[in-house]
Amino acid sequence: MAERVLSVTQLNEYVSGLLAFDPMLKRIAIKGEVSGYKRYSSGHLYFTLKDAASQIRCVCFRQDAQGLGFLPSDGMSVVASGSVALYTRDGAYQFYVKAMTRAGIGDLHARFEELKERLAAEGLFSAERKRPLPYLPRCIGIVTSQEGAVIQDIVRVAHRRFPGMKLLLSPAKVQGEGAANDIARAISRLAASKEADVIIVGRGGGSMEDLWAFNEEVVARAIFECPVPVISAVGHETDFTIADFVADMRAPTPSAAAELATPQKRDLEAFFIEKRRRLHVLVTNMIEIKRQKLEFLASSHAMRGVLRRVSDERLRLDRLLERLIGCEAALIAQKRADIIKAAAVLDELSPLSVLRRGYAIAYVGEELLSSVKQAHPGAKLTIQLADGKISAEVSEKLAVVSEE
Repeated sequence: MAERVLSVTQLNEYVSGLLAFDPMLKRIAIKGEVSGYKRYSSGHLYFTLKDAASQIRCVCFRQDAQGLGFLPSDGMSVVASGSVALYTRDGAYQFYVKAMTRAGIGDLHARFEELKERLAAEGLFSAERKRPLPYLPRCIGIVTSQEGAVIQDIVRVAHRRFPGMKLLLSPAKVQGEGAANDIARAISRLAASKEADVIIVGRGGGSMEDLWAFNEEVVARAIFECPVPVISAVGHETDFTIADFVADMRAPTPSAAAELATPQKRDLEAFFIEKRRRLHVLVTNMIEIKRQKLEFLASSHAMRGVLRRVSDERLRLDRLLERLIGCEAALIAQKRADIIKAAAVLDELSPLSVLRRGYAIAYVGEELLSSVKQAHPGAKLTIQLADGKISAEVSEKLAVVSEE
């Protein structure tokens, strides 16, 4: 028997028919936890219902959603009534919700609320500890996956706003097993480098499970202990994580975080140009005010009296200076005469003056000869006269004068 060949459409329509005509699947209720909830502008609701082991895609059309009486949210445990069918175009097996009631909080949502409450009690979410972002950071640190659109969006926005801004990526796994510890380590690496003035921690959107790493305590502690301000940019605007509550600032998207962290360079340039212009005007006006005040003072009666007194004092100072110069000249002349007189007295007392009167001075070697006792026959003498020296030799002593 030849094998029958079906098109993809034929196969999907056949399976869809099986599901549609199975009475077991036409009206059933299932219990699960809402995840990946989205509400479109059309009014249709799309989400996933899951339990510990499995999940199923769900859709609730607008007319049915209007009768729910509440809007589901991620983490909510619900009982949904409806039917199972196959979306032929995509070959997608999904659950079409006609009615839904709340059944409590799901496991993930319960864990989220428990950790949120505990960390809030410790003060990790306190507004008083949140720091302002630096106005002009030298370097922006980024913690996210090194692959994907998030890092590209941040780089594009940052360099558009401030060309040349230094960006430092500390890559981390942002989803799946071990992601939380990886994110915490990446934050610690940036903090230890002391290069970044502000840090963006984020990833793109996803379900509560996809974003769960940012709901872990280890990430919250790393953000809390970070020495520089942290911007949390996790998921989309409607997604909230524990990291958002701990961070110094929350951004609705990674691109928005880049805008918050990066100043607009042209705005800074315009700001400083305006400040310089205002400073120039201020200084110019101040100089003009001071000049006018000085002119007013110079033309005032009091100032004219002061100027007149200054002129009189200048004349008096000139006279005193002339007298001082005269006194100085007289003092110098007197001192010169005193010096000449003292020099004459010193000259009279000088040994040279004695020599000019016919006396002589004798030396034995370097020793002055003051007694015949110092001269022995044969001793060499040096005799100093007024106009020179002569050498002599002692032949004998002629007399020795008594010391008594």
